[in-house]
Amino acid sequence: MNHLDFFSGKKVLVTGHTGFKGSYLTKILLMAGAEVCGYALAPETEPSLFEIAELDGTPGLRSVTGDVRDLTHLQAVFDEFQPEIVFHLAAQPIVRISYREPVRTYETNVMGTVNVLECIRNTPSVRVAVNVTTDKVYDNLEVLRPYSEEDRLDGYDPYSNSKSCSELVTHAYKRSFLNERGVAVSTARAGNVIGGGDYSPDRILPDCVRAAKAGISLKVRNPYSTRPYQHVLEPLSAYLLIAEKTWEDPAAAGAYNVGPDPKNELRTGDMADLFRNAWGESFTWENAYEGGPHEAGLLKLDSSKIRDAFGWVPAWDAKTAVEKTVEFEKSKDPVGVMERQIREYFSLNQ
Repeated sequence: MNHLDFFSGKKVLVTGHTGFKGSYLTKILLMAGAEVCGYALAPETEPSLFEIAELDGTPGLRSVTGDVRDLTHLQAVFDEFQPEIVFHLAAQPIVRISYREPVRTYETNVMGTVNVLECIRNTPSVRVAVNVTTDKVYDNLEVLRPYSEEDRLDGYDPYSNSKSCSELVTHAYKRSFLNERGVAVSTARAGNVIGGGDYSPDRILPDCVRAAKAGISLKVRNPYSTRPYQHVLEPLSAYLLIAEKTWEDPAAAGAYNVGPDPKNELRTGDMADLFRNAWGESFTWENAYEGGPHEAGLLKLDSSKIRDAFGWVPAWDAKTAVEKTVEFEKSKDPVGVMERQIREYFSLNQ
C-alpha cells in the first residue's frame, strides 16, 4: 500500500485533525511530504494523541483552531490555504453523547458538512474531497448479510442518523454544484477503529487501556454486540487511496464501504479477550450489560466495491490491531512507535 508518494507537495486540508483519526491522518500526510492545513476544535480528550504526537508546530502543518459550524471562519481558511484535497473528519462521533446532545450532534455532523461542501464549492483549487462518515449510516435491520453501498441510509440514533444526513447532503452538493466543476467527491463508510492513542469515551479498546493502567476490572456493558473492528491505519489507507484514484479519475468518486475481513467482525467481549491476551493476565473484564439507549447489536460491511475499484484490502487482522494498540500504550516512546507502525503498514523506508 505504498501509495503515499502521490501526496508529496500536495496541499491538503483536514478537518478534525486534532482527533484520533485526524491525528494519524495528519502524521501520515506529513511523513508523505504533503503541505497540511488542519481545522478543528482543541483536542477533546485528556490525554490526546494530537498532543502526544507533538503535531502542533510540526513543519509542514498549519493548525487552525476552529469549529466547522462557523462558515465564515472556515471559508477564510479555505481562501487563504487554497487546498487541492480535502478530508472531512470533524464530527461528534459518540453514539451515547448524541442521545444527550442531539442538537449539537446534528449541527456538527450535518451543518458542518454543509459548510465544508460550501467552502469546496467556493474554492476553485479543490480537486478532490473525501467525507468520512460511518458504517452506521445504514438502516440496520440486524441481519447476518453485510450492507453494501446500495442499501438504504437511515441511521437509528442521532449520531448515526446525522451521518446518514451528511451522506445525503454530500450527494446533493455533488449533483447540484461539484460534478459540473469536475471536483471528485467521495464518502467513506468505515467501521469501528482501534489503535494506540485513542482516549475516547464509550469505546472498548480505550476502556480496556484505562482499566488496565488503573489496575481495575473492566465492566463491559454489551459484550455480545458485533462490530467490524479494524486498526485505524486500515481506513486511513483507504481514504488516501480514494483521494489518489479519484484525482486520476473523477468518475470513480462515490460512496465506499471500508471494513475488515469478515472474520474480524467480532463481538465486544472477544475484543476484550484479545486485549487481555496482548496486555497480560493482570487485565480482567466482566459482563456488565446495563441496557441503556439503543445501539446496533449486529453490523457487517460489504467492502467489495473498494476492493474491485481500487484493489484495497485490509492488511492487519484484529489480533494484530490489538497488539499494535498495546505496543503503543506500553511504550515509553509512543511517537516513535506511531511512526514505526505507519512505516510498517505503508512499507515506507526509514
